[in-house]
Order: sequence, then C-alpha cells, then structure tokens
Amino acid sequence: MLDVSLTTALVVFLVAALVIAVAGTFLARLADRLADRTGLGEAVAGAVLLGASTSTPGTVTSVVAGYSGNVDLAASNALGGIAAQTAFLAIADITYRRANLEHAAASASNLTQAALLILLLVIPLIAIHTPDATVFAIHPATVVLFVAYVAGVRMARRDRDDPMWSPKQTPKTRPDTPEDEANPRPTWLLFVVFGMLVAVIGVAGYLVARTGILIARETGIGETVVGTLMTAVATSLPELVTTVAAVRAGALQLAVGGIIGGNLFDVLFLSAADVAYRDGSIYHAIGADSAFWALVGLAMTGVLLLGLIRRQEHGPANIGFESVLMLVIYAGAVALTVAM
Repeated sequence: MLDVSLTTALVVFLVAALVIAVAGTFLARLADRLADRTGLGEAVAGAVLLGASTSTPGTVTSVVAGYSGNVDLAASNALGGIAAQTAFLAIADITYRRANLEHAAASASNLTQAALLILLLVIPLIAIHTPDATVFAIHPATVVLFVAYVAGVRMARRDRDDPMWSPKQTPKTRPDTPEDEANPRPTWLLFVVFGMLVAVIGVAGYLVARTGILIARETGIGETVVGTLMTAVATSLPELVTTVAAVRAGALQLAVGGIIGGNLFDVLFLSAADVAYRDGSIYHAIGADSAFWALVGLAMTGVLLLGLIRRQEHGPANIGFESVLMLVIYAGAVALTVAM
C-alpha cells in the first residue's frame, strides 16, 4: 500500500493512466507488426502478446492481494476485469465506423478463444462446489486452468493455420494479411522495444491499481466494489488503449483477440492468486459477490461469441446487437454491485 495522501494518490493515478494510454498505443502497433513477422496472425498474437503484456498489472494486483489474504479483492479484480475488458470491446466497436467490429474481424481463432474463455470461467465455479482439498495449499483446479489454457491456445493457433471452416467474406470483412514494411527493423529489436513498453505499462498499471485502492479506501468503498470497479477497471486500462489503437490501425482481429486473450489471462489470475494464497484453496474462500462476477463474465462472453458467429454487418450506429447487450449487462452488474 502506498503511504501517500489522497491528493498525491489522485495525481499519481492520473499520470500513470496517461502513461498507459501513450505506451499502449505504441504497444498495439508493435504487436501488429510482430503478428506479421512471427506468423502468429493477429488473433493469436492478440491473445498471447497483447493479452499477456496488458494483463501484467492485474496479475501483480491479484497475486499481492492473494498473498496478503485479501481473497475477495484478488478474485473480484480478476473476474471484474473480464467484464470490464469485454465492455471495452463494445466501446471499440463504437469507434469503428465502417461496420460492426465482430463482422469485420471474422476469425476462427477468436471463436476458439471465446469458447475457451467460457470453459476457463466455469472451472473456478465448479471448484467452489468440490471438496476443499489442496496439495501444498494449491487446489487441483489451478492446475486444470493452466493445462486448459495451454491446450486451448495451441488449438487456436492450429485453427488459424489450418481452419476446418472459414467465415463468409464480405466487402466489410477485414482479412488478416501481412502488411509490407517500408523500413523493416530487426525482429529482435521489435521484441526488445515491445518488452520495454510492457515493463512501462506494468509499472504504470501497478501504480494505478495501488493508488486506486488507496483512493477507494479513503472514500470508504467496500473491498468487492474496490476490486470490480476500481482495480479491475484501472488495471484493464492497457486493454482499452491497445484495443482502440488496434482498431484505428486496422488490426481488427488483433483488437478482438487482445481482449479475449486478456480475459483468458484474467482467469489465470485466480490460479496465480491461489498459489500465493497460503491458507488453503482460494476458490473456497471467495465470497458470493465475487463469484457473481464470474457469472457476469460468462454472460458477456456468451453474447460476444454469439456476435462473432452471427456477424451482424450493420446495427444502430454501426454497432452490433452484441455490443449493446454487453454494455447493458455490464451496467446492470455494476448497479447491482453498488446496491448490494
């Protein structure tokens, strides 16, 4: 916890958020170039490169909270982040004026990753109702989460390289094709710069999270509200910035894949927090208010998956039905959390 005044915390919060906005824009552009250089493709690169890097501050927050025994803060930070980031995708859809984002960013890999996210969200909910048995204070569900994630990402990569089906191409579909570079820099240099930006975002995101906690506590807000509405949103700022930047750069599959990939890592926050939590299974210590946000994440991901499958080309203001429903679900969940 930072030992500073409320005014100082507010200043640090705003400055760190500005740093995230600037660094996140460059991070999205680099991820798009690395997707072409490595052959991963935008969807997988978004899930692995952007998902992992932008989730750094959230991971740190959940691990620290878990180790210190703040179970609901650790869980609500992870699960609330999933809902917030999915809502950010709806915001990105609003910024893309040519068509519905989920229509233009058609990708088999993103479908696979969305289905994987639903599976990963269900595992902790099942774990809550299993015997409270651990090995070295780690519940078996933690291992299952890691194994399922690795297997799912490998499947998404295979679906990108050798898909068993392909989406219908329309004039509004934006295919994932490598772009020519006028002055290509060495790939290793791109990775070095990418790593430096990740470090900057990680530090800035951590400061946003810690000052957010201080601000929330000084104003008397409860721990679950802090986790879902303060730290979850604060540590998800990199996802918002990189997603909007990717959309503006035309890397649509990268934008969608980055959000879904970040959400996959958010579920893994629980695994990391379970390892850090030394008093047994963190899944059995999670309160009902925190588990509620896992259900919210499931609902929003289900709607997103429907949107990716349906591929509505146009809707009101060029946004799809899924974006409207995701924002409605998130707003309703926030209202219920504040009221509870």
